[in-house]
Amino acid sequence: MYAGSFDYYRARSVADARQLLAAHPGAKLLAGGHSLVPLMKLRLAAPTAVVDIGRVAELRGITRSGDVIRIGALTTHAELGASTELGASAEALSEAAAVVGDPAVRNRGTIGGNVAHADPASDLPTVLVALGARIIAAGAQGERTIDADGFFTGIMTTALADDEILVAVEVPAAGRGQGSAYEKFQHPASRYAVVGAAAQVTIENGTCTAARVAIGGLLPNARRAPEVERALTGKAPSAETIAAAAQLISGDLGGDVSGDLFASAQYRAAMAPVYVKRALERAVARANRGA
Repeated sequence: MYAGSFDYYRARSVADARQLLAAHPGAKLLAGGHSLVPLMKLRLAAPTAVVDIGRVAELRGITRSGDVIRIGALTTHAELGASTELGASAEALSEAAAVVGDPAVRNRGTIGGNVAHADPASDLPTVLVALGARIIAAGAQGERTIDADGFFTGIMTTALADDEILVAVEVPAAGRGQGSAYEKFQHPASRYAVVGAAAQVTIENGTCTAARVAIGGLLPNARRAPEVERALTGKAPSAETIAAAAQLISGDLGGDVSGDLFASAQYRAAMAPVYVKRALERAVARANRGA
């Protein structure tokens, strides 16, 4: 199916893109195109105008300042996966980006487009929630920062305002004794996450002093797992403790688990503890390695 007719504009800068959005109510931003274009072809999205930000240089690149890694919105999944900075300081994000879709998607799709699209079966939102990332949005009043915990609000819905542009994602760099990991049960055809689990732990003197665990793929949006986190914090992360904590994910899922022809809600819920456990085991191993 072909998309409906629309006006096309190419932005030269973030400021230019904001002006174009203001001048064309209902316009959509186009970055890599792997989220918006399929929706337009299926007539699930029918913007009257498209603003192409794909050549805005200020939205590209990965930089580190102190303990914060800033990722421009147009940075591709392939660039995330290949980044030595992320590989050393945000391992879960690096490995999640490396399993997004296929090579064609990874080389065109962007972190900004992925995050703003907020597909519930996407990988990056789950990881960003677990890592305590911050989303930087630019609007008429300037830039504002939104914690990833509150950014993803539902199925393909976020805290972004209609006139705002996602310009960057900031991720705290892992410190001594911290480790993170992402585990995914992927759909064999689409490679979307049937279940995705991300974990970050901090270990000091053999004790887990902090834990952030997020689950995605089977829910309307990526979310934290507070019961799992509480079960780990203050304890030695033994195999038994990790296994027991992972089982508590069932309480964090609530009644929002989705199902389809490929995997029922009951099956996805049964798989969630398995992938949470795997993510925790690797996060703990990495934290112990750096302790």
